[in-house]
Amino acid sequence: MALQRIDLEAQREYAYHGCLEEEAAIGSEYRIDVSVWADLSASALSDDLADTVDYVALRLIVSEEMAVRAKLLETVCARIIERIFKDLPAVQRAEVKVCKLNPPIDGDVHAVCVSFFEENPKHTGKAL
Repeated sequence: MALQRIDLEAQREYAYHGCLEEEAAIGSEYRIDVSVWADLSASALSDDLADTVDYVALRLIVSEEMAVRAKLLETVCARIIERIFKDLPAVQRAEVKVCKLNPPIDGDVHAVCVSFFEENPKHTGKAL
């Protein structure tokens, strides 16, 4: 079975992630990129939203999980992927990249990013 990819690129969110108290109070801008792989052959033939992975649902998952504070970007990535697999069972693989723009570190750094790539355990037989 061939897999196709849907990309959600450069979703912007304002959130309050980080280990510093100031980050919890002030917040920061984030950019999130999501790629999901699924068998989209049925939707390509049917032209029916019910047969595909709804990218509006992907955007909402990202927004909802970004709204839940975490100290680490790793935690946020893991939560987003877990929700994708839970809410969108057709997704067989997912990659999530969360970037904190203008992070509070010394030096001129545009962003700090964390990326996770996972396979859906429902499709591989592995437990989460």
